[in-house]
Amino acid sequence: MDFDKLDKDLSTIVELRIRLSTITYADPDYDDIEEELHDLEDTLNEQYGEELEARLEEIYEALSSDNDVLLPSAYLANTYVPMQPDARGVVTYDVQGMEGVPIESEQFDGQDVRIALVPNPARFVMVINGRSLKDLWRSR
Repeated sequence: MDFDKLDKDLSTIVELRIRLSTITYADPDYDDIEEELHDLEDTLNEQYGEELEARLEEIYEALSSDNDVLLPSAYLANTYVPMQPDARGVVTYDVQGMEGVPIESEQFDGQDVRIALVPNPARFVMVINGRSLKDLWRSR
């Protein structure tokens, strides 16, 4: 898998999601941005689905979760928090709040546990009770 391309593709999706969250349905660009976003999410599933789903299977097994693994695009958060660019100018992102796909596991009884897909580097993050706490898988 080309992790650089995955990061670039995920970053594009995240930036579009951020842009979409700043405008209303009345904005003339809303429908075009939303359509582009859905096309990119479909491409993400087609190009990286098998590999990312295999990583998710491993994560679910390690967490002793009986939940079904979903398509990678389902793990995209609705909102992302951009961080300061690194020395190369690459922006990484964080997720906060009830973002990602909820999972059930006796290891985390009584807590809201979710998994979210985040770029730069591409990674699945565990979000517990609204706080991003642990990388479950990283591309590098």
